[in-house]
Amino acid sequence: MSNTSSITQFLLLPFADTQELQLLHFCLFLAIYLAALLGNGLIITAIACDHHLHTPMYFFLLNLSLTELGSISTTLPKAMANSLWDTRAISYLGCAAQVFFFFFFVTAEFCLLTVMAYDRYVAICKPLHYGTLLGSRACVHVAAAAWGSAFLNAVLHTANTFSLPLCQGNAVDQFFCEVPQILKLSCSDAYLREAGLLVISICLFCVCFVFIAVSYVQIFRAVLRIPSEQGRHKTFSTCLPHLVVVSLFVSTAMFAYLKPSSISSPALDVVMAVLYSVFPPAVNPLIYSMRNKELKDSLWKLFEYDLFQINKVPIIPLGLPPYLRKTQD
Repeated sequence: MSNTSSITQFLLLPFADTQELQLLHFCLFLAIYLAALLGNGLIITAIACDHHLHTPMYFFLLNLSLTELGSISTTLPKAMANSLWDTRAISYLGCAAQVFFFFFFVTAEFCLLTVMAYDRYVAICKPLHYGTLLGSRACVHVAAAAWGSAFLNAVLHTANTFSLPLCQGNAVDQFFCEVPQILKLSCSDAYLREAGLLVISICLFCVCFVFIAVSYVQIFRAVLRIPSEQGRHKTFSTCLPHLVVVSLFVSTAMFAYLKPSSISSPALDVVMAVLYSVFPPAVNPLIYSMRNKELKDSLWKLFEYDLFQINKVPIIPLGLPPYLRKTQD
């Protein structure tokens, strides 16, 4: 029997049994990770550099990209390192850090998705009040509230989870430190306290999801009343990417945490964890950029500016006398 004080590290679930498959998983996740870094990094750069995108919608999108960079950087680099070096170990403090930052970024992401639904609702259903309800100061306060709520939620779950006595070994049946898998290692009824916190968090997430759904019902009702087909198409194009992102995130996360224990298995748990923690940060930038003309135009201008600056570098031919170089210039 061991307890928390005697555990110095945890053993994560490997993706495969052989070194060759481990290297294959490393290459696959490295490509996904680089795609997430590139996509979200381009969105952040475009919004920060283009003053035409300094609006509430793009301000919240910038914050959303930051959360996606943080969430995928919390779980994937350690899993890739373990696959590359053929190990399973993660330190006790490293596991606690993963739990904290994962809850922090995922909670902030869902809060921001909820705020973005409200932003679209006000922009479409109450356009005359948009500047009043979502001014610059209000946007900063709402974003700060989202990040602050995420920090509080992460502190509660991390402190509560790692205060539990653990006596069922140190093997975590997941490729990162996930709270439900750590609770399986508990040896007392104290795990019910953290399970209760998880239920409360899931209920809050469900309330946010209902709020998002009601907002989009009102949005679609308003859009269908627009007489112009072009106007309807333009309005849908600003809402559809956000709706796709919400559906992808919520459906996979809810299935991962609320699925019946009768169909639970380590392989299914890993697949669902990949779908809600790794896949969205890599795919979301593509969803937003494909359906958003303003963002695509801003990225194109950014590329054109970089190419123009490169082409402006003077090229002085070598091997000519100085007076001929001046004439050449």
